[in-house]
Amino acid sequence: MSEPHESKTIQFTITIEAVDLKRIGFIALGLILFFWLHLADPLPDAVDPLGKRFELTREGKAALALFLLAGTWWVFEVVPIGITSLAIGVFQALFLIRPAEVAFKDFMDPSVLFIFGSLVIGIVFTKVGLSRRLSYKMLTIVGERTSMIYLGCFVVTAALTHFMAHTAVAATMFPILMAIYTLYGEGDKPTKFGKGLFIGMAFVAGAGSMITLLGAARGAVALGFFNDIVERHVSFFELTLHMFPVGWLMVFLCWALMMVMFKPEKSEIAGLREKAKRLYAEAGPITRQEIFVGMVVLAVIVILSVKSFIPAIEFIDKTSVILLSTIIFFAFRILTVKELEQIPWNIVLLFAGAMSIGFCLWETGAAKWLAINWLGMFQESGWFVFVMGISFFIMIMTNFIMNVAAIAITLPVALVIAPYLGVAPDVVLYSALIVSACPFLLLVGAAPNAIAYDSRQFTTGQFFVAGIPASIALMAVVALAIGIIWPLMGMPITQ
Repeated sequence: MSEPHESKTIQFTITIEAVDLKRIGFIALGLILFFWLHLADPLPDAVDPLGKRFELTREGKAALALFLLAGTWWVFEVVPIGITSLAIGVFQALFLIRPAEVAFKDFMDPSVLFIFGSLVIGIVFTKVGLSRRLSYKMLTIVGERTSMIYLGCFVVTAALTHFMAHTAVAATMFPILMAIYTLYGEGDKPTKFGKGLFIGMAFVAGAGSMITLLGAARGAVALGFFNDIVERHVSFFELTLHMFPVGWLMVFLCWALMMVMFKPEKSEIAGLREKAKRLYAEAGPITRQEIFVGMVVLAVIVILSVKSFIPAIEFIDKTSVILLSTIIFFAFRILTVKELEQIPWNIVLLFAGAMSIGFCLWETGAAKWLAINWLGMFQESGWFVFVMGISFFIMIMTNFIMNVAAIAITLPVALVIAPYLGVAPDVVLYSALIVSACPFLLLVGAAPNAIAYDSRQFTTGQFFVAGIPASIALMAVVALAIGIIWPLMGMPITQ
């Protein structure tokens, strides 16, 4: 008798992930914009006020096409933002926009390494406990109302940018704000309070950095152009005097904007002040590690601050100084190799890609072609429209390329046009400095934006949406400055 044949049915379960048509659509949109402009017929030459013609080369047109692709992918975050940055280098090499060794060399630009060193400082602050200690002390001062926590954090951030680079300030404040956020009681999940806290930090870091020459390199570059073209020197204190009311007005407007757009779910955190006092006491006396780290970071801040005033040490490179602190932390075993895994490389790559596309637009002449075409539209306009037009262009460009580059391509042309419209050069200079400090739309516009993104409290789209009213407020502040504030301070507006 034969045994009955047993048939076994093997079932396979195939899980098909839902197709994200929206993401695919924006990937395709970026590619369509790239190929549409890249393959288009040559665009007309730009003509400056003196009649000189600027041809947009094939490489320049391709750079503008890549500019559109990168902007689309960054805003809608169709792939991780660091991967979009890699695409910038890849497209430059594949489509012969710039040689690969040039395009990818920008990924290790000193500014990118400066951000790396700044992020290391943030990690050290967290590891040794300084961020928690400082956050507890701050909370005991500002109290339990979330609106005052916003304001206190923003004021401290802006004040620090008067003395140190806004990138270093953002990296220093980031772990402190993370420690504050843990006491909000919502874990790691995104909240309105978290969005406002970190987006606001990025915004005010830019707003505060416009006030002195120590907040960023853009001020020194702009003054260099001004001195060469106008042949008049603007001192450190003269710049600070005129930028102080405008910068702080923008800081408080950013605070008000965060309270409107991201009004915290809780108006106050009951018992927070007492809890902060208790946690500070439980942290015990300050340790040798905390003292050592504090001294190293203070030394970095002092060197970077005073080198602008002491010609003998002006040659010292800021990136070398901040990377020296990284070496010291590893040499004294404050950090180990394991901590390198905590570096948000997505953020480092983001800024690396921003440097690459910025240099690409600059070196191919695409950025200058854009600037001359834009400013040419205002040659026959009134002085107010002319200044606002310059400001708007720089504000938009500084969201995509380095603010130093945005100033370098725009300010010289604007200063040449200004006398024909009866505009005082001072107004052009200071207006450019205001808007170049505040790239509120894209993460790539400034390092503090990218650092804030590491909080995972907001998406690139949410940052962009928040940046629209902030940018409108920024333009309103420029109008207020040239119409009321600076005339009251005695600055010549017309000539």
